[in-house]
Amino acid sequence: MDDLRELYQATILEHNKRPRNFARLEHPTHEADGHNPLCGDSLTLYARVGPDGKLADVSFQGTGCAISKASASLMTEHVKGKTIPEVE
Repeated sequence: MDDLRELYQATILEHNKRPRNFARLEHPTHEADGHNPLCGDSLTLYARVGPDGKLADVSFQGTGCAISKASASLMTEHVKGKTIPEVE
């Protein structure tokens, strides 16, 4: 269990320090804002859906705790190239 915990912590720390896809996406087809009033996390997600119905690009910007930023980073990596139903 300790190995799994260490892997989890290393992943969170890595994605917090160097978040993937952390930028404002130019010409998104979709944009969503999220704010957690309890902790102050605030993120904007940008997505561009291509003519084939797949996410051609996705990114995010904002502020928040390490878990918030890392989870957004991991999510953007995971959903690129997928269709909206696959993402949902």
